[in-house]
Amino acid sequence: MTTPNPTDAGSQPASGLVDRFGRRHTDLRVSVTDRCNLRCTYCMPCSGVAFRPHEEILTYEEIARFVTVAAELGIRCVRLTGGEPLVRRGVVDLVKMLGCIPGIDEVTMTTNAVLLTPFAGPLFAAGLRRINVSLDTVDRECYRRLTQRDELPSALAGIEAARRAGFQRIKLNALAIRGFTEDQVLPLARFARSEGLELRFIEYMPTVANCGGSDYSEEVGLCGDSRGVPGTPADEPNKPPAEAREPGLAPASEGHSQPIGPVPVGSTAENWSPRQVLAGDEILRILAAEYGPATAIAADRAGAPATEYRFDDGGRVGIIRSVTAPFCGACTRLRLTADGRLRNCLFDQATLDVRGILRRDQDDAPLREILLRSVGHKQPFRGSCHGGLVATDRPMHQIGG
Repeated sequence: MTTPNPTDAGSQPASGLVDRFGRRHTDLRVSVTDRCNLRCTYCMPCSGVAFRPHEEILTYEEIARFVTVAAELGIRCVRLTGGEPLVRRGVVDLVKMLGCIPGIDEVTMTTNAVLLTPFAGPLFAAGLRRINVSLDTVDRECYRRLTQRDELPSALAGIEAARRAGFQRIKLNALAIRGFTEDQVLPLARFARSEGLELRFIEYMPTVANCGGSDYSEEVGLCGDSRGVPGTPADEPNKPPAEAREPGLAPASEGHSQPIGPVPVGSTAENWSPRQVLAGDEILRILAAEYGPATAIAADRAGAPATEYRFDDGGRVGIIRSVTAPFCGACTRLRLTADGRLRNCLFDQATLDVRGILRRDQDDAPLREILLRSVGHKQPFRGSCHGGLVATDRPMHQIGG
Protein backbone atom coordinates (compact mmCIF):
# COMPACT_ATOMS: atom_id res chain seq x y z
CA MET A 1 0.00 0.00 0.00
CA THR A 2 1.21 3.48 -0.84
CA THR A 3 1.20 6.10 1.87
CA PRO A 4 2.33 9.69 1.44
CA ASN A 5 5.24 10.97 3.44
CA PRO A 6 4.07 14.03 5.40
CA THR A 7 7.63 15.35 5.45
CA ASP A 8 7.86 15.23 1.66
CA ALA A 9 4.41 16.74 1.27
CA GLY A 10 5.21 19.53 3.68
CA SER A 11 8.34 20.44 1.75
CA GLN A 12 6.32 21.18 -1.38
CA PRO A 13 5.32 24.76 -2.21
CA ALA A 14 2.08 25.80 -0.56
CA SER A 15 0.45 26.71 -3.90
CA GLY A 16 -1.06 24.32 -6.41
CA LEU A 17 -3.56 21.49 -6.27
CA VAL A 18 -2.50 19.92 -2.97
CA ASP A 19 -5.19 18.25 -0.87
CA ARG A 20 -5.35 18.12 2.91
CA PHE A 21 -3.49 14.80 2.86
CA GLY A 22 -0.51 16.25 1.02
CA ARG A 23 -1.26 14.72 -2.38
CA ARG A 24 -0.18 17.00 -5.24
CA HIS A 25 -2.37 16.70 -8.33
CA THR A 26 -0.53 16.93 -11.64
CA ASP A 27 -2.56 14.59 -13.87
CA LEU A 28 -5.92 15.29 -15.51
CA ARG A 29 -7.94 12.66 -17.33
CA VAL A 30 -10.29 14.22 -19.86
CA SER A 31 -13.10 12.15 -21.34
CA VAL A 32 -13.97 13.56 -24.75
CA THR A 33 -17.00 11.34 -25.37
CA ASP A 34 -19.17 8.74 -23.66
CA ARG A 35 -19.60 6.83 -26.94
CA CYS A 36 -17.67 3.75 -27.92
CA ASN A 37 -17.43 1.34 -30.83
CA LEU A 38 -17.14 -1.66 -28.48
CA ARG A 39 -19.50 -2.96 -25.80
CA CYS A 40 -17.11 -4.35 -23.20
CA THR A 41 -19.29 -6.01 -20.61
CA TYR A 42 -17.32 -4.67 -17.63
CA CYS A 43 -17.58 -1.08 -18.88
CA MET A 44 -20.94 -0.53 -20.51
CA PRO A 45 -24.34 -1.99 -19.65
CA CYS A 46 -25.26 -4.85 -21.93
CA SER A 47 -28.45 -3.09 -23.06
CA GLY A 48 -30.30 0.18 -22.75
CA VAL A 49 -27.22 2.38 -23.16
CA ALA A 50 -28.17 6.07 -23.13
CA PHE A 51 -25.59 8.54 -24.46
CA ARG A 52 -25.44 12.22 -23.60
CA PRO A 53 -26.94 14.52 -26.25
CA HIS A 54 -24.43 16.48 -28.28
CA GLU A 55 -25.19 19.80 -26.63
CA GLU A 56 -24.27 18.40 -23.20
CA ILE A 57 -20.77 17.37 -24.31
CA LEU A 58 -17.93 19.86 -23.80
CA THR A 59 -16.57 21.46 -26.95
CA TYR A 60 -12.85 21.25 -27.63
CA GLU A 61 -12.55 24.98 -26.95
CA GLU A 62 -14.19 24.49 -23.55
CA ILE A 63 -11.84 21.62 -22.74
CA ALA A 64 -8.81 23.68 -23.75
CA ARG A 65 -9.95 26.61 -21.62
CA PHE A 66 -10.37 24.40 -18.57
CA VAL A 67 -7.01 22.69 -19.13
CA THR A 68 -5.34 26.11 -19.42
CA VAL A 69 -6.60 27.06 -15.97
CA ALA A 70 -5.71 23.64 -14.57
CA ALA A 71 -2.17 24.00 -15.93
CA GLU A 72 -1.81 27.33 -14.12
CA LEU A 73 -2.55 25.43 -10.89
CA GLY A 74 -0.08 22.61 -11.53
CA ILE A 75 -1.62 20.08 -13.93
CA ARG A 76 1.20 18.81 -16.16
CA CYS A 77 -0.14 15.72 -17.94
CA VAL A 78 -3.47 15.33 -19.76
CA ARG A 79 -4.75 11.91 -20.78
CA LEU A 80 -7.60 11.78 -23.31
CA THR A 81 -10.11 9.01 -22.73
CA GLY A 82 -13.69 8.11 -23.64
CA GLY A 83 -15.73 6.04 -24.14
CA GLU A 84 -13.43 5.69 -27.10
CA PRO A 85 -11.78 9.04 -27.91
CA LEU A 86 -11.19 8.20 -31.58
CA VAL A 87 -14.92 8.02 -32.33
CA ARG A 88 -15.17 11.80 -31.83
CA ARG A 89 -14.42 13.91 -34.87
CA GLY A 90 -11.47 16.27 -34.72
CA VAL A 91 -9.70 14.69 -31.77
CA VAL A 92 -6.33 15.28 -33.49
CA ASP A 93 -7.07 19.01 -33.37
CA LEU A 94 -7.69 18.74 -29.63
CA VAL A 95 -4.30 17.09 -29.14
CA LYS A 96 -2.67 20.04 -30.94
CA MET A 97 -4.62 22.56 -28.84
CA LEU A 98 -3.68 20.95 -25.54
CA GLY A 99 -0.04 20.49 -26.50
CA CYS A 100 0.28 24.26 -26.99
CA ILE A 101 -0.97 25.16 -23.51
CA PRO A 102 1.83 26.53 -21.28
CA GLY A 103 2.64 24.13 -18.46
CA ILE A 104 1.30 21.00 -20.14
CA ASP A 105 4.29 18.69 -20.53
CA GLU A 106 2.52 15.71 -22.06
CA VAL A 107 -0.73 14.75 -23.76
CA THR A 108 -1.48 11.03 -23.86
CA MET A 109 -4.41 8.87 -24.90
CA THR A 110 -6.18 5.66 -23.89
CA THR A 111 -7.83 3.86 -26.81
CA ASN A 112 -9.05 0.42 -27.81
CA ALA A 113 -7.01 0.88 -31.05
CA VAL A 114 -9.82 -0.37 -33.30
CA LEU A 115 -9.85 2.97 -35.17
CA LEU A 116 -6.18 3.77 -34.63
CA THR A 117 -4.77 2.82 -38.05
CA PRO A 118 -5.73 6.05 -39.89
CA PHE A 119 -5.16 8.20 -36.80
CA ALA A 120 -1.74 7.00 -35.66
CA GLY A 121 0.32 9.20 -37.99
CA PRO A 122 -1.74 12.38 -37.49
CA LEU A 123 -1.74 11.92 -33.71
CA PHE A 124 2.03 11.53 -33.64
CA ALA A 125 2.43 14.60 -35.84
CA ALA A 126 0.13 16.51 -33.47
CA GLY A 127 2.49 15.83 -30.57
CA LEU A 128 1.06 12.71 -28.95
CA ARG A 129 3.89 10.44 -27.80
CA ARG A 130 2.31 7.87 -25.48
CA ILE A 131 -0.68 5.62 -26.12
CA ASN A 132 -2.32 3.14 -23.77
CA VAL A 133 -4.28 0.41 -25.53
CA SER A 134 -7.04 -1.42 -23.67
CA LEU A 135 -6.57 -5.05 -24.72
CA ASP A 136 -7.71 -7.91 -22.49
CA THR A 137 -6.97 -10.79 -24.83
CA VAL A 138 -5.29 -11.65 -28.12
CA ASP A 139 -7.68 -14.53 -28.75
CA ARG A 140 -10.25 -13.52 -31.34
CA GLU A 141 -13.18 -15.48 -29.90
CA CYS A 142 -12.48 -14.33 -26.34
CA TYR A 143 -12.22 -10.75 -27.63
CA ARG A 144 -15.55 -11.08 -29.43
CA ARG A 145 -17.24 -12.48 -26.33
CA LEU A 146 -15.80 -9.81 -24.04
CA THR A 147 -16.35 -6.77 -26.29
CA GLN A 148 -19.42 -8.07 -28.15
CA ARG A 149 -17.68 -7.03 -31.37
CA ASP A 150 -15.36 -8.94 -33.74
CA GLU A 151 -12.72 -6.22 -33.95
CA LEU A 152 -9.48 -7.85 -32.72
CA PRO A 153 -7.83 -7.73 -36.19
CA SER A 154 -8.54 -3.98 -36.37
CA ALA A 155 -7.13 -3.42 -32.88
CA LEU A 156 -3.94 -5.31 -33.68
CA ALA A 157 -3.59 -3.40 -36.95
CA GLY A 158 -3.99 -0.16 -35.00
CA ILE A 159 -1.17 -1.11 -32.65
CA GLU A 160 1.11 -1.89 -35.59
CA ALA A 161 0.17 1.42 -37.22
CA ALA A 162 1.16 3.25 -34.05
CA ARG A 163 4.55 1.53 -34.07
CA ARG A 164 5.11 2.48 -37.69
CA ALA A 165 4.08 6.08 -36.94
CA GLY A 166 6.91 6.39 -34.42
CA PHE A 167 5.32 5.76 -31.04
CA GLN A 168 8.05 4.39 -28.76
CA ARG A 169 5.89 3.77 -25.69
CA ILE A 170 2.74 1.77 -26.28
CA LYS A 171 1.22 0.20 -23.19
CA LEU A 172 -1.30 -2.62 -23.18
CA ASN A 173 -3.79 -2.44 -20.33
CA ALA A 174 -5.55 -5.71 -19.47
CA LEU A 175 -8.13 -6.17 -16.75
CA ALA A 176 -7.43 -9.03 -14.36
CA ILE A 177 -10.72 -10.91 -13.99
CA ARG A 178 -10.86 -14.29 -12.31
CA GLY A 179 -12.22 -16.99 -14.55
CA PHE A 180 -11.20 -15.14 -17.70
CA THR A 181 -7.74 -13.64 -17.43
CA GLU A 182 -5.86 -16.73 -16.21
CA ASP A 183 -5.79 -18.12 -19.74
CA GLN A 184 -4.91 -14.74 -21.26
CA VAL A 185 -1.85 -13.82 -19.15
CA LEU A 186 0.81 -15.76 -21.02
CA PRO A 187 -0.53 -15.09 -24.54
CA LEU A 188 -0.65 -11.37 -23.74
CA ALA A 189 2.87 -11.47 -22.32
CA ARG A 190 4.20 -13.30 -25.40
CA PHE A 191 2.49 -10.82 -27.70
CA ALA A 192 3.79 -7.79 -25.78
CA ARG A 193 7.35 -9.17 -25.80
CA SER A 194 7.29 -10.04 -29.48
CA GLU A 195 6.02 -6.58 -30.42
CA GLY A 196 8.10 -4.54 -27.96
CA LEU A 197 5.09 -3.31 -26.00
CA GLU A 198 4.65 -2.62 -22.28
CA LEU A 199 2.07 -4.77 -20.53
CA ARG A 200 0.06 -3.91 -17.42
CA PHE A 201 -2.62 -5.87 -15.62
CA ILE A 202 -5.27 -3.94 -13.67
CA GLU A 203 -7.25 -5.64 -10.92
CA TYR A 204 -10.98 -5.65 -11.66
CA MET A 205 -13.05 -3.05 -9.77
CA PRO A 206 -16.81 -2.59 -9.36
CA THR A 207 -18.67 -0.25 -11.70
CA VAL A 208 -22.34 0.31 -12.49
CA ALA A 209 -21.90 -1.92 -15.55
CA ASN A 210 -20.72 -4.96 -13.58
CA CYS A 211 -22.82 -4.32 -10.49
CA GLY A 212 -26.06 -3.08 -11.96
CA GLY A 213 -27.69 -6.10 -13.48
CA SER A 214 -25.11 -7.29 -15.98
CA ASP A 215 -24.82 -11.07 -16.05
CA TYR A 216 -21.10 -10.77 -16.81
CA SER A 217 -20.15 -11.10 -13.14
CA GLU A 218 -21.87 -14.45 -13.03
CA GLU A 219 -20.24 -15.53 -16.28
CA VAL A 220 -16.64 -14.87 -15.31
CA GLY A 221 -16.52 -14.06 -11.64
CA LEU A 222 -17.89 -16.54 -9.19
CA CYS A 223 -15.82 -19.52 -10.21
CA GLY A 224 -12.89 -19.58 -7.85
CA ASP A 225 -11.87 -19.00 -4.28
CA SER A 226 -10.70 -15.70 -2.82
CA ARG A 227 -7.10 -16.65 -2.11
CA GLY A 228 -4.81 -13.76 -2.85
CA VAL A 229 -7.59 -11.19 -2.41
CA PRO A 230 -7.23 -10.15 1.20
CA GLY A 231 -9.53 -8.10 3.33
CA THR A 232 -8.19 -5.73 5.92
CA PRO A 233 -5.18 -7.43 7.56
CA ALA A 234 -5.64 -8.30 11.20
CA ASP A 235 -2.70 -6.14 12.21
CA GLU A 236 -4.05 -3.14 10.27
CA PRO A 237 -7.44 -2.35 11.85
CA ASN A 238 -9.97 -0.65 9.65
CA LYS A 239 -9.69 2.81 11.16
CA PRO A 240 -10.31 5.93 9.10
CA PRO A 241 -7.89 8.80 9.56
CA ALA A 242 -8.72 11.54 11.98
CA GLU A 243 -11.40 13.87 10.70
CA ALA A 244 -10.03 16.84 8.80
CA ARG A 245 -11.68 20.23 8.65
CA GLU A 246 -15.00 20.64 6.86
CA PRO A 247 -14.40 20.03 3.13
CA GLY A 248 -14.47 23.13 1.00
CA LEU A 249 -12.14 25.50 -0.73
CA ALA A 250 -8.56 24.50 0.03
CA PRO A 251 -6.62 27.68 0.87
CA ALA A 252 -3.41 27.99 -1.15
CA SER A 253 -1.61 29.04 2.02
CA GLU A 254 -2.40 25.78 3.79
CA GLY A 255 0.92 23.94 3.88
CA HIS A 256 0.24 21.15 6.37
CA SER A 257 -0.83 17.68 5.36
CA GLN A 258 -2.47 14.72 7.00
CA PRO A 259 -0.89 11.35 6.13
CA ILE A 260 -3.07 8.58 4.80
CA GLY A 261 -2.83 5.26 6.56
CA PRO A 262 -3.39 1.74 5.19
CA VAL A 263 -6.23 1.49 2.70
CA PRO A 264 -8.80 -1.06 3.87
CA VAL A 265 -10.84 -3.28 1.61
CA GLY A 266 -14.35 -2.83 2.93
CA SER A 267 -17.88 -3.73 1.91
CA THR A 268 -18.40 -4.53 -1.75
CA ALA A 269 -21.02 -3.50 -4.24
CA GLU A 270 -24.01 -5.70 -4.91
CA ASN A 271 -23.26 -8.48 -7.44
CA TRP A 272 -19.54 -7.73 -7.30
CA SER A 273 -17.14 -9.65 -5.11
CA PRO A 274 -13.38 -9.67 -4.52
CA ARG A 275 -13.62 -13.30 -5.64
CA GLN A 276 -13.93 -11.89 -9.17
CA VAL A 277 -10.49 -10.29 -8.93
CA LEU A 278 -7.45 -12.11 -10.23
CA ALA A 279 -4.94 -10.59 -7.83
CA GLY A 280 -1.63 -9.18 -9.00
CA ASP A 281 0.38 -11.78 -7.10
CA GLU A 282 -1.50 -14.54 -8.89
CA ILE A 283 -0.64 -13.00 -12.25
CA LEU A 284 3.04 -12.95 -11.29
CA ARG A 285 2.82 -16.64 -10.36
CA ILE A 286 1.35 -17.46 -13.78
CA LEU A 287 4.12 -15.52 -15.51
CA ALA A 288 6.79 -17.13 -13.31
CA ALA A 289 5.89 -20.55 -14.74
CA GLU A 290 7.36 -19.40 -18.07
CA TYR A 291 9.74 -16.56 -17.25
CA GLY A 292 10.84 -17.28 -13.68
CA PRO A 293 10.42 -15.00 -10.65
CA ALA A 294 10.19 -11.25 -11.13
CA THR A 295 11.76 -8.46 -9.10
CA ALA A 296 10.02 -5.17 -8.34
CA ILE A 297 11.81 -2.14 -9.79
CA ALA A 298 11.47 1.61 -9.25
CA ALA A 299 8.62 3.33 -11.07
CA ASP A 300 9.56 5.51 -14.03
CA ARG A 301 7.67 8.47 -12.60
CA ALA A 302 6.34 9.62 -9.23
CA GLY A 303 2.74 8.66 -8.50
CA ALA A 304 2.61 5.95 -11.17
CA PRO A 305 -0.15 3.49 -10.17
CA ALA A 306 1.60 0.38 -11.49
CA THR A 307 4.25 -1.60 -9.67
CA GLU A 308 6.80 -2.57 -12.31
CA TYR A 309 8.52 -5.97 -12.29
CA ARG A 310 11.53 -7.21 -14.27
CA PHE A 311 12.25 -10.82 -15.12
CA ASP A 312 15.77 -12.26 -15.36
CA ASP A 313 15.61 -12.22 -19.17
CA GLY A 314 14.85 -8.50 -19.17
CA GLY A 315 11.10 -8.73 -19.76
CA ARG A 316 8.85 -6.43 -17.76
CA VAL A 317 5.26 -6.29 -16.59
CA GLY A 318 3.26 -3.76 -14.59
CA ILE A 319 0.64 -4.62 -11.98
CA ILE A 320 -1.99 -2.13 -10.82
CA ARG A 321 -3.35 -3.49 -7.54
CA SER A 322 -6.46 -1.33 -7.52
CA VAL A 323 -8.25 -3.76 -5.18
CA THR A 324 -5.65 -5.61 -3.13
CA ALA A 325 -3.22 -2.70 -2.60
CA PRO A 326 -4.75 0.58 -3.82
CA PHE A 327 -2.51 3.54 -4.61
CA CYS A 328 -4.87 6.13 -3.09
CA GLY A 329 -2.11 7.49 -0.86
CA ALA A 330 -0.07 8.58 -3.87
CA CYS A 331 -2.90 9.58 -6.21
CA THR A 332 -2.17 12.57 -8.44
CA ARG A 333 -5.32 12.47 -10.61
CA LEU A 334 -8.40 14.51 -11.33
CA ARG A 335 -11.02 13.61 -13.93
CA LEU A 336 -13.19 15.69 -16.24
CA THR A 337 -16.14 13.83 -17.76
CA ALA A 338 -17.33 14.42 -21.31
CA ASP A 339 -20.39 16.30 -20.02
CA GLY A 340 -18.26 18.57 -17.85
CA ARG A 341 -18.30 17.10 -14.35
CA LEU A 342 -15.10 17.34 -12.32
CA ARG A 343 -14.30 14.24 -10.24
CA ASN A 344 -11.45 13.97 -7.76
CA CYS A 345 -11.62 10.16 -7.74
CA LEU A 346 -13.00 7.38 -9.90
CA PHE A 347 -15.45 6.69 -7.05
CA ASP A 348 -16.20 10.36 -6.31
CA GLN A 349 -19.96 10.91 -6.32
CA ALA A 350 -19.89 14.55 -5.22
CA THR A 351 -18.90 15.84 -8.65
CA LEU A 352 -18.75 19.54 -9.51
CA ASP A 353 -20.25 21.27 -12.55
CA VAL A 354 -17.55 22.68 -14.85
CA ARG A 355 -19.74 22.95 -17.94
CA GLY A 356 -22.07 25.45 -16.31
CA ILE A 357 -19.17 27.72 -15.41
CA LEU A 358 -17.61 27.46 -18.86
CA ARG A 359 -20.87 28.47 -20.53
CA ARG A 360 -21.87 31.10 -17.99
CA ASP A 361 -18.70 32.93 -16.96
CA GLN A 362 -16.06 34.62 -19.08
CA ASP A 363 -13.87 35.06 -16.01
CA ASP A 364 -11.61 32.10 -15.22
CA ALA A 365 -11.66 32.70 -11.46
CA PRO A 366 -14.64 30.34 -10.90
CA LEU A 367 -12.74 27.61 -12.74
CA ARG A 368 -9.76 28.02 -10.41
CA GLU A 369 -12.09 27.92 -7.44
CA ILE A 370 -13.85 24.76 -8.57
CA LEU A 371 -10.51 22.99 -9.10
CA LEU A 372 -9.37 23.98 -5.61
CA ARG A 373 -12.75 23.02 -4.18
CA SER A 374 -12.63 19.58 -5.79
CA VAL A 375 -9.15 18.91 -4.42
CA GLY A 376 -10.24 20.23 -1.02
CA HIS A 377 -13.12 17.74 -0.98
CA LYS A 378 -10.97 14.74 -1.91
CA GLN A 379 -11.33 11.84 0.50
CA PRO A 380 -8.47 9.55 1.56
CA PHE A 381 -9.67 6.26 0.09
CA ARG A 382 -11.76 5.54 -3.01
CA GLY A 383 -13.97 8.58 -2.63
CA SER A 384 -14.65 8.00 1.06
CA CYS A 385 -13.02 7.98 4.49
CA HIS A 386 -13.34 4.19 4.89
CA GLY A 387 -12.25 2.87 1.51
CA GLY A 388 -14.97 0.28 1.08
CA LEU A 389 -15.41 -0.92 -2.49
CA VAL A 390 -18.70 0.47 -3.75
CA ALA A 391 -19.99 0.75 -7.28
CA THR A 392 -19.35 3.92 -9.22
CA ASP A 393 -22.37 6.17 -9.73
CA ARG A 394 -21.87 5.97 -13.52
CA PRO A 395 -20.70 3.24 -15.88
CA MET A 396 -17.07 3.63 -16.95
CA HIS A 397 -17.89 4.92 -20.42
CA GLN A 398 -19.49 7.98 -18.75
CA ILE A 399 -16.51 8.60 -16.44
CA GLY A 400 -13.44 7.93 -18.56
CA GLY A 401 -10.74 5.30 -18.16
